[in-house]
Formats: sequence, C-alpha cells, structure tokens
Amino acid sequence: MATCLRLAAVYNILWGAWVVIWPHTFFEWTGMAPLQHPTIWQGTGMIVGVYGLGYWWASYNPLKHWPIVAVGFLGKIFGPIGFLFNYLVLQEIPFQFSYTLYTNDLIWWVPFFLILKRVHTETQWQLR
Repeated sequence: MATCLRLAAVYNILWGAWVVIWPHTFFEWTGMAPLQHPTIWQGTGMIVGVYGLGYWWASYNPLKHWPIVAVGFLGKIFGPIGFLFNYLVLQEIPFQFSYTLYTNDLIWWVPFFLILKRVHTETQWQLR
C-alpha cells in the first residue's frame, strides 16, 4: 500500500510540475491546438501536484488516512467520465486528450481500489 501511494505521489508531483512549468508541451506533443488560457491547465497541474503530496502523507498510514486515497480514487473515476462526456456527448475535446487519462487515472484504479477494499475489510471505514 505504502509503495503504491509513494509511486502515485512522485508521479503526481512530477506531472503537476511539468504542466505548471511547461503548459504547452502536452498539446504540442499530441498535435492539439495551442492553449488559449494556459493558466487553467497550470491550475490542473497544481491540483494534481497537491494530490501527490496527499498521497505521500497517506502512505505513512493508509488505513488511517484513507479519505485522501478515497478522494484521489474518486478523481481518477470522475476524470475519465468527464472526458467521455466531453468527447462523446458534447464533442468539445479531441481524442488526444485521453492520453492524460492512461497515466493520471486508469493505471491507478486497481491499486487504489485494493487499498480502499482493505480499508473496508480491516476498519469498516473508521476514522482513527
């Protein structure tokens, strides 16, 4: 559990810093239109980086700090749902934007779910 959260922490901090420092890079690499308002994307990077700090702190005692993991897990579920809605229904976002979902969200579904399953089994969601 701790190792997974630490990996997620390092990834999120690095990804967040990358987006804040070089906000146009992802869009250039994927061939998407340049950003009109990079500060919005940089804000996303800041949020992702702050999640990373939370994951690091939660790694010291995941059973105690499970709400941080739960909030992160929800973000990793709702992010792809938001993408699908914007891509399929509103058709306001290019498919290339989905590339952020693979490493930011989808690869963490199983490990975060397993941590939360253990929280349920061992603590019944108690806040200790």
